[in-house]
Amino acid sequence: MEFEAKITPIVVTSCVMAATGGLMFGYDIGVSGGVSSMEDFLREFFPKVLRKMHENKGSNYCKFNDQGLQLFTSTLYLAGLTSTFFASYTTRRLGRRVTMLIAGAFFIIGVIFSGAAHNLGTLIIGRTLLGCGVGFANQAVPLFLSEIAPARIRGGLNALFQLNITLGILFATLVNYGTSKIHPWGWRLSLSLAGIPAVLLTVSALFMVDTPNSLIERGRPEAGKAVLKKIRGTSNVDREFDEIVEASHIAHKVKHPFRSLLQRRNRPLLAVTVLLQMFQQLTGISAIMFYAPVLFTTLGFKTEASLYSAVITGAVNALSTLVSMYTVDRVGRRMLLLDGGVQMFLSLVAMAVVMRIKVTDHSNSLDRDWAILVVIIICNFVSSFAWSWSPLGWLIPSETFPLETRSAGQSVSVCANLLFTFVFAQAFLSMLCHLKHFIFVFFSVCVLTMSVFVLLFLPETKNVPIEEMAERVWKRHWYWKRFLNDEVTTTI
Repeated sequence: MEFEAKITPIVVTSCVMAATGGLMFGYDIGVSGGVSSMEDFLREFFPKVLRKMHENKGSNYCKFNDQGLQLFTSTLYLAGLTSTFFASYTTRRLGRRVTMLIAGAFFIIGVIFSGAAHNLGTLIIGRTLLGCGVGFANQAVPLFLSEIAPARIRGGLNALFQLNITLGILFATLVNYGTSKIHPWGWRLSLSLAGIPAVLLTVSALFMVDTPNSLIERGRPEAGKAVLKKIRGTSNVDREFDEIVEASHIAHKVKHPFRSLLQRRNRPLLAVTVLLQMFQQLTGISAIMFYAPVLFTTLGFKTEASLYSAVITGAVNALSTLVSMYTVDRVGRRMLLLDGGVQMFLSLVAMAVVMRIKVTDHSNSLDRDWAILVVIIICNFVSSFAWSWSPLGWLIPSETFPLETRSAGQSVSVCANLLFTFVFAQAFLSMLCHLKHFIFVFFSVCVLTMSVFVLLFLPETKNVPIEEMAERVWKRHWYWKRFLNDEVTTTI
């Protein structure tokens, strides 16, 4: 059943403003790897790593293998993982908009600590606060986008969040490229400029309306109906309003939404959500985007060349996300995931071959042609991820849960994403040291496995109204339908 809905200016502007939460997340992803390759930063906080680089001893693959350096990157995601459970409560009780305001406040305070840090402890505190902001923003923004957007363009508008993540990464790599020439405090400027997207999110949240689903769930049906008319551009919203009200009544019967997720009827959604987030990180993308400059340095690029190559990679990442925005509601989620999987698999195999041939423990000389080939391969990998697993890993979980478990389900989604992101951020440099070129073989096997999972177990969700997902999608799937029945969720 398709509801009447126009593409109204308030929907577009609200989605654009909410998606600025992705700018902050993307900036945090992009800035850490570039800063980690700057000698002034290493001299201040990680002198042992700097000595290892200059002495040119040991394996090329192991120059950056330092747990403290990896902790600088991964702390943010561990903090985000923890904070998402608090964010689930605020999203449900206080609304999506207030949760975004809380995220902005965490971001701003975290930026102050990071930019002013004079010891590792203060630096880690700053990263922790930024992580709390990531947890709250990643909880609220995808939900906001999925609930406010009309079903027929929900995928494209939700992809704005991912587009802003890629723009944040690109902004960070451009900043790192420029500040690497400012000695000795260029790294401070890199970390401090994260304040720009932080302020953007906070200010944007002040002017947003909350979603009708959230208002009705919090006992404000008249306000919810008024907002629904405004965002749909029509007074004919009774059917959609009634469905949201019914979903809200069911939601209020559920006193413990996290426990409700474990009910048999919710297991397919829970399993797909966790697996999508795990698979998203098993592509190796986060490790590559965090440590792109470090990886290019390992391959024999000079510091400036490695940062320049990371800028190119970031630009490809941002442009490719536009492909997803245009195609996701036309060709569907499954097709994009499968096409992206094939392209990523081929890129990873090619990267493993190049590293096997050209990078040994004590030699990593790449001539111009080989260097160009490396950049092309990594750009091809990043491009295929950017229009497939990157936006859809956030979109699909946010649009599949019923209202009564939507905040809890999104919390699990964010938690799983940040957990696996933390694991790979903390382990990638050590994995690179021990596995060498086989690390790309490992990621290619993971991509093959997750593509088979999509082919067999992921149903198509395009153009389905969010409150009708169970009836029209999950109950018709050849495997997952056995977990669902017609019973109404009871109070637990």
